[in-house]
Amino acid sequence: MTDLSTATWRTSTRSGDNGGNCVEVATNLSGVVPVRDSKDRRGPVLLFSPSAWAAFVASVGEGPPVG
Repeated sequence: MTDLSTATWRTSTRSGDNGGNCVEVATNLSGVVPVRDSKDRRGPVLLFSPSAWAAFVASVGEGPPVG
């Protein structure tokens, strides 16, 4: 089990102030990037490797696939 007690969570600056459908991510932990639902902070957390998270973020920035 990964200790998330020192995780520093942040919400995307694009989320706005309306408390919408957002995720929070912690990037201060070594070897893991946890992601959780900002509306359910005590709920489940998804854990990604730093390389998998970087690939996801890069692909989101590219937009939807064409074809």
